[in-house]
Amino acid sequence: MAGMTLEQLKIFLAVAQHLHFTRAAEELYITQPAVSAAIQNLEQEYGVKLFHRIGRHIEIAEAGKLLQVEAQKILDQVSLTERGLRELNNLQRGELKLGSSLTIGNYWLPSKISEFKSRYPGIQIDCTLANAETICVGTAMGQFDLGLVEGDVKPALQTTLEYEIVGSDRLLIVVGEKHPWFEQGEIELSQLTETPWVMRVPESGTQQRFEEALLNWGINLSELNVILVFTSGEMAKAAIENGVGATGISELMVKKEIQLGTLRPIKVIDNREKETTIVEIVRPFFKLKHRQRFQTALSKAFEQMLLSSMLNNSHQQPTKKEKGKIKN
Repeated sequence: MAGMTLEQLKIFLAVAQHLHFTRAAEELYITQPAVSAAIQNLEQEYGVKLFHRIGRHIEIAEAGKLLQVEAQKILDQVSLTERGLRELNNLQRGELKLGSSLTIGNYWLPSKISEFKSRYPGIQIDCTLANAETICVGTAMGQFDLGLVEGDVKPALQTTLEYEIVGSDRLLIVVGEKHPWFEQGEIELSQLTETPWVMRVPESGTQQRFEEALLNWGINLSELNVILVFTSGEMAKAAIENGVGATGISELMVKKEIQLGTLRPIKVIDNREKETTIVEIVRPFFKLKHRQRFQTALSKAFEQMLLSSMLNNSHQQPTKKEKGKIKN
């Protein structure tokens, strides 16, 4: 038996994706007869039907569905192995794939990437930004070497993903100049239900942490008058600057606006006990990696840099006991 080749697997996956021989050929820059021959050779070699020919269309068969899953695993592993071999040159070249939630990717991560690039200028860094849930799933599926999120890792993924704190920031409740709280500067917990709110989508790490804080304060999200929901913090920030609502947002995102005086952070006083306290929301930044997938030398080097940076700023980070909790 000749056995299947990597080239055949690449051709098969292209056909399985497009369900069209000509489009697969165009994607791979080969001829349509070459695509047909590769599929036919696989089917003859193993005595199975990978695709059903129905008129001018094709549908993937059961054997094809099995091969599609396994072929992708094989090619992913080959890609990782090739990258690992290329990195056996003192990290002079190679590629690092990062996935980051939006706030981290836009405000915290760029300086870390710049520091890493200054150490390893020949390295290419590919960073994808999305909401926290998408980054968690992508890291679990092997799309990223490392993920960075400020949201929770769902229980279903915790057996797949290893995660630890590499930084933190604060969530602030902020309002614009037109808001009645702007001049006050502070409010009591009970007043949180007395204003319109601009929120992020539920998949957002910022939103998850803000809702957790509300529950810690004895307030259910349904008690708030939510007038707008946005996919990005920038949109929420713009709405607050030009409107009368309030929002919970990363301190990293509003430093400039607070300095300019277009937004103001509002202190929240907890007067439920005899002693009144100012409540504060501190949230951790998590580094994610797959528990079992091969980790490249580049990935290990970037991970070590993040951890070293956190240790150097340990006085600003939540302790292990405080991890992911609301600080009062």
